[in-house]
Amino acid sequence: MTTPAAQIVDAAAYAQAVEDAVKAAAAYYEGGTSPLDDDTYDRLVRGIAQWEDAHPEQVLPDSPTGKVAGGAVEGDVPHTVPMLSLDNVFSAEEFTAWAASLARRIGHDVTRFSSEPKLDGLAIAARYTRGRLRQLITRGDGTAGEDVSHAIGTIEGLPDTLSEPVTVEVRGEVLMTTAQFEHANEVRTQHGGQPFANPRNAAAGTLRAKDRAYTVPMTFFGYGLLPLPGTGTGTGTALADRLGESAHSDLMAQAAALGVNTTASTAVPGITADSVEEVLARVKEIAALRAELPFGIDGVVIKADLAADQQAAGSGSRAPRWAIAYKLPAVEKITRLLEVEWNVGRTGIIAPRAVLEPVEIDGSTITYATLHNPADITRRDLRLGDHVMVYRAGDVIPRVEAPVAHLRTGEEQPIVFPEVCPRCGSEIDTSEQRWRCTNGRNCHLVASLSYAAGRDQLDIEGLGHTRVVQLVDAGLVADLADLFTLTREQLLALERMGETSTDNLLAALTAAKGQPLSRVLCALGVRGTGRSMSRRIARHFATMDHIRAADAEAMQQVEGIGTEKAPSIVAELAELATLIDKLVAVGVNMTEPGATPPPAADADPAEAPEESAAADLPLAGMTVVVTGSMTGALEKLSRNQMNELIERAGGRSSSSVSKKTTLVVAGEGAGSKRAKAEDLGIRLAAPDEFAALVADFLP
Repeated sequence: MTTPAAQIVDAAAYAQAVEDAVKAAAAYYEGGTSPLDDDTYDRLVRGIAQWEDAHPEQVLPDSPTGKVAGGAVEGDVPHTVPMLSLDNVFSAEEFTAWAASLARRIGHDVTRFSSEPKLDGLAIAARYTRGRLRQLITRGDGTAGEDVSHAIGTIEGLPDTLSEPVTVEVRGEVLMTTAQFEHANEVRTQHGGQPFANPRNAAAGTLRAKDRAYTVPMTFFGYGLLPLPGTGTGTGTALADRLGESAHSDLMAQAAALGVNTTASTAVPGITADSVEEVLARVKEIAALRAELPFGIDGVVIKADLAADQQAAGSGSRAPRWAIAYKLPAVEKITRLLEVEWNVGRTGIIAPRAVLEPVEIDGSTITYATLHNPADITRRDLRLGDHVMVYRAGDVIPRVEAPVAHLRTGEEQPIVFPEVCPRCGSEIDTSEQRWRCTNGRNCHLVASLSYAAGRDQLDIEGLGHTRVVQLVDAGLVADLADLFTLTREQLLALERMGETSTDNLLAALTAAKGQPLSRVLCALGVRGTGRSMSRRIARHFATMDHIRAADAEAMQQVEGIGTEKAPSIVAELAELATLIDKLVAVGVNMTEPGATPPPAADADPAEAPEESAAADLPLAGMTVVVTGSMTGALEKLSRNQMNELIERAGGRSSSSVSKKTTLVVAGEGAGSKRAKAEDLGIRLAAPDEFAALVADFLP
């Protein structure tokens, strides 16, 4: 669907729109402080273009259309070849029309396209002389840019020395990864500065900053390689001689060989495609992976790959005619922070939630967003009434990135933190970044029990939220273990509990006692663990006794548990000692079927088996991803049950496809994960084939 344009009704509104667009572009390109988010700016410029198409005699000279960087910036270092912007399309229909127009221009259909993610950063040209980085220049107005060579040495992926002594110019995007952005804001606020609103603004501001008391890293991704004047002949210039005739995909391979970072090292590498249909399929794949990427993208750049096609198409004053940016729906918008709510979770965690002025992001109206924890609010210097940058992509929970500090009016108010638990009035444990009610799980007992009874935990059918509330209100249960002491007489005395529902619930409770240790551990809701981590812990230690005996060092032997998480898990298991003892006393299983406890630290190696029993399992050493709908023997298994099956058979379950993936079980409707597996050459298995492989472990 095409992104709608801003509505411009008359010449006065047009003039104002031009002024607003030029100011926003100048703030964006010069310091990363635009008052408009990307989507709003795109709508504004499209509205300007539509007005100008209908009123060509009224086009203002300052109009951003047809100009690089919206005509808002200038430079003093001439570019050897114009450093142009890209035109945009916003739908499959618009891209198809562009491809047809390109075919008419060059006289034949494009036989090979290249497609790569459109990185959300700042374009620069890096000039190398005999393999050494000498100068960095921003895009500027396309004909000349600003010298930012002071940033040399602070940009990861842009080496000081290439692997060959060539004289070339590498063009690409400077950005901040999510981790770099968090670090930059932490350092910036420690030095008394306001946090950046988002990674793109942070990269733009940081790249131009001089004489700061601190430096923060950025990352470079190359997207172009061209010769510099005067490098046509001589020692070390053979590569430069060939650049003008190379396909774009070959140039990117050469850039990587020289040591320059490119998207080839990411989950969304640049690839070539032979048709419009293949390009559109790739756009969908990249869009599906967007939320998982450690850096921001706002679209896909599609180019005619062959140099001959590029030369035949030529370039306009603003953009090349052989390349286009397919813009994806915006995942960031600016809105206002109206209020902060403090909610208590099932483990007693007190979590702040932002109440926002409603804003539409990627087709959804967002009114709430996560604020992580009180320390995060303080670090970001958030205030009620702030304009804030809100991020949401795919199924990711919306989050507040940071205040847009340059839009503050002075009327913003500090956020008030609770002094006691907002649910039960007990004291708050503030010793960690995530605050917690000192009553822990008992503060929100209903939520804790409802979670434990869920399908992926103890799977107690008939024990829904309403029934849990009834049991708690009647004083029959004060913790998880009390569920297993309920009597038939107690249940029959409850409202709307007949003999059949009572007997069914008692049978479900009896069955729950026999669930594997991994599900019991998950039901306990230990912070820092979930379904996957609970399975890993249970399979590693085999019994609850071994888990409880583990110190932080032993806990770190479990895959995915690091130095920070291990002590927290050990401490919380100690807090749960009384409850675990009660669960043991009422007969709840505390062992993991098929798992073998780790050898004792003082065990004689000579007495240990030569090979682990796990090595004989059908999925030993394999990382397996399940995607699509299962059929046959697997049809009734939930995704969590599939993951349990994988791990019983010796494998490791994963939710994302990467180079480390061994096998992808692809059912009906498998989409981007199957496509990525095919691109990476990963083995695919249909549900029936996989079921036969793990037949001995099916429930």
